[in-house]
Amino acid sequence: MRHSVIPGSSGLVRPMRLLGDPVLHAPCREVTAFDGALGQLIEDMYATMYAARGVGLAANQIGLPLRVFVYDCPDDEDRRHLGHVVNPRLVAADGVTVRGPEGCLSLPGVEAGTPRLDRAVVEGTDRSGAAVRVEGTGFFARCLQHEMDHLDGGVFTDRLAGLRRRRALRAARRAPWADGAAGS
Repeated sequence: MRHSVIPGSSGLVRPMRLLGDPVLHAPCREVTAFDGALGQLIEDMYATMYAARGVGLAANQIGLPLRVFVYDCPDDEDRRHLGHVVNPRLVAADGVTVRGPEGCLSLPGVEAGTPRLDRAVVEGTDRSGAAVRVEGTGFFARCLQHEMDHLDGGVFTDRLAGLRRRRALRAARRAPWADGAAGS
């Protein structure tokens, strides 16, 4: 029997920022206030991520340039990883480089084979300021690296080159949500 609150159940679904929005392309600032507003932001982020059927969401994807992300992501063994990290730092990314399918809630419908390292470790804090360390392999490592890229002002297409990059950006420009702001 579950006795804890479901993440996002008290949150509001916020509008998603899409490729080309300046907030997605600038580094996020550190969180300095560990208060009720931060807790509500995290709840809203979970609600938004679940509504969009994602596995991770960074705060700048809903317009707030703060170093926070949430996740509910399986690894390659289908083990569920659920949590959030405030002021995260990528302290390790190693192992083999794997090119796998990757998409983004800020580029709906666009997917491309993106190279990522097979292991990632992120350290930061939780909503109350307590230290957390999250380690992932496989798909979950991909998720952690993807969210860290967002907080540094990047999107997954920045990791692509050549034909893959051109095809992904062309798909973004032609997407129904595009306003012509997709970069080259």
